[in-house]
Amino acid sequence: MSQVFHDIEKKIILSLRENPKQSPETLEKSTHLSPDQVRRGIEWLKLKDLANVNESKSSIISLGKNGIESFQKGLPERRLLDLLKNGPRKLFDLQKELGSVFGTSIGLARKNNWIETSSENVSIKNFPLELPGEKALNQIGEKKLPKDEIDNNDLSSLLKRPDFIVECVVKTKEITLTDSAKSIVISDSSGEIDVEAKVPDTFVARTHPLKDTIDEIREIFVTLGFSEIIGNMTQSSFWNFDALFTPQDHPARELQDTFYLDSIPAKQIATPEQIRKVSNTHKKNWRYNWDINEARKMVLRTHTTCVTIKHLAENKPDEARVFSLGRVFRNEKVSYKHLVEFNQIEGVVVGKDANLRNLMGIQQEFYKRIGITKIKFWPTFFPYTEPSLQTMVYNERLEKWIELFGMGIFRSEVTKPLGITKPVLAWGGGIERIAMLKYGLDDVREFYNNNLSWLRSATKCQ
Repeated sequence: MSQVFHDIEKKIILSLRENPKQSPETLEKSTHLSPDQVRRGIEWLKLKDLANVNESKSSIISLGKNGIESFQKGLPERRLLDLLKNGPRKLFDLQKELGSVFGTSIGLARKNNWIETSSENVSIKNFPLELPGEKALNQIGEKKLPKDEIDNNDLSSLLKRPDFIVECVVKTKEITLTDSAKSIVISDSSGEIDVEAKVPDTFVARTHPLKDTIDEIREIFVTLGFSEIIGNMTQSSFWNFDALFTPQDHPARELQDTFYLDSIPAKQIATPEQIRKVSNTHKKNWRYNWDINEARKMVLRTHTTCVTIKHLAENKPDEARVFSLGRVFRNEKVSYKHLVEFNQIEGVVVGKDANLRNLMGIQQEFYKRIGITKIKFWPTFFPYTEPSLQTMVYNERLEKWIELFGMGIFRSEVTKPLGITKPVLAWGGGIERIAMLKYGLDDVREFYNNNLSWLRSATKCQ
């Protein structure tokens, strides 16, 4: 029996019968439909089991700033070796000729035993015919190449070097008809109504799976006797870093890790006593001149710990169970496991008898309630807790252990300057990572891609 289809569906079906495998972009040209119409038509046909959408990913490699310079002038170590071909050279002359790449070239050449140096001179010890990465560098050149076309061993040495390689993940979609779609009869729908046609699927409004996970985590901590505290997404560097015993020259405070608010310093960051005690702790333990202007710089918070530590400093409770849940920001390269903006849960317990065993027990109970049973704890390092542990949970689908929450006991260098006298247990981690486990995703970006097919198919209870 013939079926009645929308004109958009008809055009896509007829086009795929002529050319069985097409991308959405190809369908736009062959059907003369707009991108939105093609996307809509594909979704309709998928829901009717008349179209398959096969997604694939590929990595495209090109040279970064330093890679382009090395392609044009040669790798820093190659330029050094070429200068030494005709005999030893003085360090001062080499430094003058090589400029900014002098240190890099000397360091790599020494590491690989290609040169030997004295107090003034440098000479060749072993001259390599081909350097690691040189083949891949020349192969890429000014082109953009699929990663699988490049020698992997040679490319790996370039990937370790800053700004040498730019890797871009490209997603492609291939649309095909199902077997049932190939044999259906498309009717002329002008004035004709098929009373036996399937009624349209209706999708009622629902909350996003990530929002469901956030609400579930909030409910778990409330039922465990915790109270939620809320803080601003913008914080002074004092509460985001200094109060947590993070030195002002720590790499995490640099622009490549943190989003700073330009020309908006905090007017009042803390009480004079808090500022004095925190600065003295930094001077005494890190041995540098603490600068209040650095502490005044406003940032998009990099964690929610700044909210909980500020709450404890203001209230100085003898006993407390509080948590903070919200958005945090990191200036990181977006990848399958990293975002520049994500959600984090942060909790603390204050009490005179609080200890590491209590902390592990709380974590075990939390994971049990969220449906994770295989967990273990791994010793690690965090700047503001000692001892510190990393939670490892077992991913049944991937069949391997993965890192999740960080946890520990606040150092005395954090609590003492703020007048907190009792031990403080603290933990925190990204909520998206828990949601990835719950929904079986390998790429955190899927939560923000607005893929209606996945959003409609994701079951509420995992």
